[in-house]
Amino acid sequence: MSSPSAPDRFNEEAATYSVRGSDAPDLEAGVAAIRNVVKTLPVRPGVYRMQDTRGDVLYVGKARALKNRVTNYTQVQRLSKRLQRMVAQTRSMTIVTTNNEAEALLLEAQLIKRYRPAYNVLLRDDKSFPFILLRADHDFPRIQKHRGARRAKGDYYGPFASAGSVNNTLNALQKLFLLRSCTDGFFKTRDRPCLLYQIKRCSAPCVGRIDRAGYAELVEDSKKFLAGKATDVQAKLGAQMIAAAEAMDFELAAVLRDRLRALTFIQGSQFINAGGVGDADIFALASHEGVMGIQAFFIRGGQNWGHRSFFPAHTGEVPEEEVLTQFLAQFYEEVPPARQILLDRDLPEGELLAQALGDAAGYRVALAVPQRGTRRRLMEQAQRNAREALERRLAESTTQAKLNRELADLFELAEPPDRIEVYDNSHIQGTNALGAMVVAGPEGFRKGQYRKWNIKRAETIAGDDYGMMREVLSRRFGRALEDGPDRDSGDWPDLVLLDGGRGQLNAARAVLEDLGIEDICLVGVAKGPHHGRDGREVFHLMDGRELTLPVNSPLLFYLQRLRDEVHRFAIGAHRAKRAKAIGASPLDEVPGIGPARKKALLMHFGTARAVRGASLADLQKAPGVSAAVAQQLYDFYHAK
Repeated sequence: MSSPSAPDRFNEEAATYSVRGSDAPDLEAGVAAIRNVVKTLPVRPGVYRMQDTRGDVLYVGKARALKNRVTNYTQVQRLSKRLQRMVAQTRSMTIVTTNNEAEALLLEAQLIKRYRPAYNVLLRDDKSFPFILLRADHDFPRIQKHRGARRAKGDYYGPFASAGSVNNTLNALQKLFLLRSCTDGFFKTRDRPCLLYQIKRCSAPCVGRIDRAGYAELVEDSKKFLAGKATDVQAKLGAQMIAAAEAMDFELAAVLRDRLRALTFIQGSQFINAGGVGDADIFALASHEGVMGIQAFFIRGGQNWGHRSFFPAHTGEVPEEEVLTQFLAQFYEEVPPARQILLDRDLPEGELLAQALGDAAGYRVALAVPQRGTRRRLMEQAQRNAREALERRLAESTTQAKLNRELADLFELAEPPDRIEVYDNSHIQGTNALGAMVVAGPEGFRKGQYRKWNIKRAETIAGDDYGMMREVLSRRFGRALEDGPDRDSGDWPDLVLLDGGRGQLNAARAVLEDLGIEDICLVGVAKGPHHGRDGREVFHLMDGRELTLPVNSPLLFYLQRLRDEVHRFAIGAHRAKRAKAIGASPLDEVPGIGPARKKALLMHFGTARAVRGASLADLQKAPGVSAAVAQQLYDFYHAK
């Protein structure tokens, strides 16, 4: 028994149990392994992880009483087929105890997002949501878009459903309140207003066009607006505009008029008849043919801050209420919940989920199913959007499934491919060379599984495309063989496409033959006689055949999209590597020379070449460079 470090957000007594059973892949071995763990389990809340022979996490679950919950997995007759398959693969378990079931629920969601187990409901789209941040660490606060951890001091408003919705709101807010959006460094160095002041989207506090009190008033107005008090702001601006007109200050009246127009625009673009709702998150689930979609609306201050569709993975044989519960727990792992969460159905663990979310957020969170009034109308709108989004998703999936069947027929695969890997190289005359891989499946591109490799082997000649392809594939599949490939894990490709012709195909085939891999279909995708301008790509097969498709073929368009995606990814990675190399300095090679000392040396000597040629005495004169560092630097360049 050992005690792992518990996550920072929990303060529980943690204990981990790990008992390994036989490696034999059968149900009896899985049950035996679980029974061995049950003997050591306490009757208290916690989280359990089921792991396979390699230690990969199959499932993460939480329990009010660990011993009772895990014991259920040994009664295989009562389990669904899905859970029986999971038990058959289980060979070890890890247990973490918590103070209560609410903590267990939060920890379960955190571990699911970390390990992404094959038998848990997964929130596919876990990109961070954008917020609007009104900073509070400056005399003239900056308004900006923000993603990620909320470390900066200030007020955060969100979440917004997309970058587009937050950008539109920011643009309107700049017109309405004239708050600065520039960085503090830019702010310090200004001696005249920038273009934003000229186009009436900033009040130019950097050069004193507005004093601190006037800017503070704008900040307070913006806070009122973002808190849902737009009517107060509108009345104030209207009164100021009338007063300016009566005083014949028509220039100020025109500015106030433009700000009122911006207010009208932002209200019109965000209003969805949510008056009286205040702050709320709204979720509705739709299900059809085993596929589930969840629609989310974000209402803040009675304003619509966008909506987004989600399609959780691994929902087969899982009740809809459990899918929605798991989704919400994972969704709010990174996003602060609204004080009221409106759902289209009651959840069996709704009270527990509300308690867990409230404990994590530090304020009371309520889950409710609206029955009448504005909340009910909003829920019906969310339900309608959920159904429509799911219908679009199913239509797209049907089209994709048809393309995958045609792809299997074209390249004579046993069944439609579940994982397609596409490879390409990028370099300029052999410099900053790298290889890239993108992955696609029935659901589209799997961007979290994209990979790139820096070309670094001595035997790979600079600019040799065939040699680069050999290195990339040998490293990719060589590593997979070392880790013990599981053909059923989803990490083994059914089809490999290479951006290139017969030469790249032969190089790739030689690599796989050397590794003893014979069950992967390789296809080279080469441009036609007119370099692909007419859409006549040539597909080179391993048996020597060459295929072409009609220029209007949907399957050709799909294959071109796969090829273009790996080309885009490879070029982007190459450009980033080249930009980093351009900004590199010879001083980066010297051990013990960090960014601050490097900057001090360059400021003192002017160039890295001058640093290399400086005497020991001159190096010691540089600011921030001690005698020991100067000696180390001198020895690095002069010792033989």
